[in-house]
Amino acid sequence: MVNWNVQSEDALCTLEEAFEKVNPRLGFNVELKFDDSLEYTEEELTRILQAILKVVFEYAKDRPILFSSFQPDAAQLMRKLQGTYPVYFLTNGGTELYADVRRNSLEEAVKLCLAGGLQGIVSEARGIFRHPAAVPKIKEANLSLLTYGTLNNVPEAVYMQHLMGVNGVIVDLVPEITEAVSELIALPEPDLDLEVGSLSNQAAARGATTPNFSQREISFLLRLIPELVQ
Repeated sequence: MVNWNVQSEDALCTLEEAFEKVNPRLGFNVELKFDDSLEYTEEELTRILQAILKVVFEYAKDRPILFSSFQPDAAQLMRKLQGTYPVYFLTNGGTELYADVRRNSLEEAVKLCLAGGLQGIVSEARGIFRHPAAVPKIKEANLSLLTYGTLNNVPEAVYMQHLMGVNGVIVDLVPEITEAVSELIALPEPDLDLEVGSLSNQAAARGATTPNFSQREISFLLRLIPELVQ
């Protein structure tokens, strides 16, 4: 058996090294990670966040930066400590439950962002698909909406989020997903000859409040259902 020493053989780079060695045109999503099993005082959080900010302010220069965190207090405190970079609240969107109710739904995420002046939400993609009505509410609150998760490596899932109004996605296969989704967006929609005059008043009223998906879009949704119910 090989004796593997992570400190000497595969050490992680520091935030300072990342700023110095990565192309400055590439933006950073600096996730503020904390132990879910621990409770942090405001003093402890402040000390940790100020140490991060010291490096960011010294080395980020003109690099695009955003902060994000699953820790509600850390996200709100980071917004209080600085106004230069946007802060997003990370959430599972209700796909997992926690003792802190602020982490358990998109509705709670919106409340947290509005209360703390955060700029947006980063949700697990399944949370968005399970609660699509939350998307327009997030947009009405003038919050940006991003998503993450393995579902974002499925081009159809990313395309549907584009249709729903999601602002951006975090993916592993960046070139592949970008190319596939671009092709989906470029596909022409089928011509649908709707006989508007034959619709009853009741059907017309129902259609005014129901999303009008094409057959292609519906087929994408049907392909996603097995993934979404897991």
